[in-house]
Amino acid sequence: MASFLQVKNISKTFTGVKALSQVSLDVACGEVLAIAGENGAGKSTLMKIMTGVYQPDEGGEIWIDGKRVPQLTGTAHARDLGVCIIYQELSVVDNLTIAENIFLSKEITNRLGFLDRRSMNAAARGLLDTLGITLDPTTRVGRLSVGQKQMVEIAKAISNRSKIVIMDEPTASLSHHEAMALKATIRKLKADGIGVIYITHRLEEIFDIADRVAVLRDGQSVGTLAVGDIDRTRLVRMMVDREHSDLYGEYECHATRTVALEVKGLDLNHRLTQSGVAGGNSFRVHEGEILGFFGLIGAGRTEMMEMVFGLRPHRGSVAIGGQVVAIRSPRDAIDNGIGFVTEDRKKDGLVLGMTVRENFSLTHLESYTKLSFIDRLAEALGCQTFVRRLGIKTPTVEQRSDKLSGGNQQKIVIAKWVARSPKVLIVDEPTRGIDIAAKADVHKLLQELASRGMAIIVVSSDLPEVLAISDRVTVVREGRIVAELSRANASQTSVMEAAAA
Repeated sequence: MASFLQVKNISKTFTGVKALSQVSLDVACGEVLAIAGENGAGKSTLMKIMTGVYQPDEGGEIWIDGKRVPQLTGTAHARDLGVCIIYQELSVVDNLTIAENIFLSKEITNRLGFLDRRSMNAAARGLLDTLGITLDPTTRVGRLSVGQKQMVEIAKAISNRSKIVIMDEPTASLSHHEAMALKATIRKLKADGIGVIYITHRLEEIFDIADRVAVLRDGQSVGTLAVGDIDRTRLVRMMVDREHSDLYGEYECHATRTVALEVKGLDLNHRLTQSGVAGGNSFRVHEGEILGFFGLIGAGRTEMMEMVFGLRPHRGSVAIGGQVVAIRSPRDAIDNGIGFVTEDRKKDGLVLGMTVRENFSLTHLESYTKLSFIDRLAEALGCQTFVRRLGIKTPTVEQRSDKLSGGNQQKIVIAKWVARSPKVLIVDEPTRGIDIAAKADVHKLLQELASRGMAIIVVSSDLPEVLAISDRVTVVREGRIVAELSRANASQTSVMEAAAA
């Protein structure tokens, strides 16, 4: 199978930091090439070079359709040559229709120069039919789910007659059913002779849909192998230079009989239909216990935790250490010993324009304040302690948080809460969008905190993660707690049956 896109000896340096070093790979029309590697391995940099966002250092070559391209001047140039990218953060315009999004910047006009909406809608419908997508092209994109928006992006790529489509973490924010639909669409693209470069941290997806996998580590190419010639253990070893068994360690239960948090009759103060959460939910978590909260996307797990933390009005009672407390705001929750690592670290967990030090101290700034003045030295020393403890990779605590990888950003969010020593720590999607080694670091940290008596609630749509780390598993469906399973009784089958029944 002839390669349509090739990169040869690609290197890229940013202010003294070597992001890529002599990386080469190729992809053919009609195949799925997965790109695997930790955060910081160079995957995103390589994709941006392939689409003209960055220029490679001298000596690197890009070949498209058998011809060397001296310089890709940008994404539009790459698109014109048959290569397009769909980023994790989608670029659709919510207030435009599906058809208008698909033909944005290449609208169909009539002979008078006016938009020919009928022709655009018909052409969009044809593209959607080709992909097996049953959506009305006149629907405004803002009304679609994330998965449906992704399908619109794919249709837009096909409208450009792309031969290679690059997908960056395409299932990171999708429900199980949306992810399955996306995989079916990728197989359809492959059958139609379109190549896909698929970047993911979810190893099971690589073995499910990819033909080959290229592994990057520390900006270098470790190798490219047929998926049939590799297993999970070998792939992990290539990615992180460690055995898969070394990443998670042995499970230990630290749960005690002392109840740290007990919630009874959790209900909304008033109807908020968009949350989908119904009333009457009760649960408890003990000191030293890791309680897993699992449910499909939209089940209402996050909404429940937001109620407990005072972000949403609710009926019902919350007791800390056996004492019923009034939680009407996050301030009340924090004062009563509850910490909350939010699902969206960039939107709700960090102030990206602030430094590592400044983000770290946001939850406990009073610890470094004397007479209304901040002791910057004490603040920096406290931050450095947690940087070392959590293995946060940053050149200095004065580095802006938006310059760090997703895994390191997540560790900062966790550090700022751990430093406050809460009695109960709620962690919502703790490892979404981070690599396998960073996931292992987060899991080990949570187990360490549990060993010290902290009660931890892990909210996740990643079932293997929940089963790996939890002492008990609570299953949520349509806003209701429908099952509570011991570790011994929790399996992928039993949990999914409860979640999807």
